[in-house]
Amino acid sequence: SPFVRKVMVVAHELGLASKIETVFLRPTPLETDEALSKENPLSKIPALVLDDKTSLYDSAVICEYLDSLHDGEKIIPRATSARWTALRQQALSDGILEAGILVFYERTMRPKELQWESWLVGQTQKATQGLDALEREAAHFPDGIHLGLVSIAVMLGWLEFRKPFGDVRAGRPTLFAWYDRFAQRSSMTATAPHS
Repeated sequence: SPFVRKVMVVAHELGLASKIETVFLRPTPLETDEALSKENPLSKIPALVLDDKTSLYDSAVICEYLDSLHDGEKIIPRATSARWTALRQQALSDGILEAGILVFYERTMRPKELQWESWLVGQTQKATQGLDALEREAAHFPDGIHLGLVSIAVMLGWLEFRKPFGDVRAGRPTLFAWYDRFAQRSSMTATAPHS
């Protein structure tokens, strides 16, 4: 899950990864997972069960929670303009991922004769528009790290791993030059997908 990876990249960046016990689940959109549903009634990952047995879910919420656990530089900037940029980039990246996941499931889980071509085209257009917006913005990405940049990198990694839209590098040299550098961070290499 790219959303789990986003949480784990943040955990690594904040020095919290070793404090998280990972439970591997493989939920699908076709049925709920009983164990997961106890922690998240939407039966979606990620879900974080705290020591007091409270559950948090949705990667954005979990990342904000992790950011509250340390006194160092925040992964969600406090300065107003930087904060809104990071949160907007996270929202854009998550939206591109959601479109990609919908296309991926439509192509891999629905029988070929039942696949809805207009749906695939519409979701692909949304993702393409988002990627093109990031290409225009990439020259201005800061050198540091914040949640928006983590979200962008994880999203690009997933798109290259699962390929719901084929080659997404074409026509986006600035974005992918940035991504290739960012992907070398230890948090990214430690969480790279394998299968």
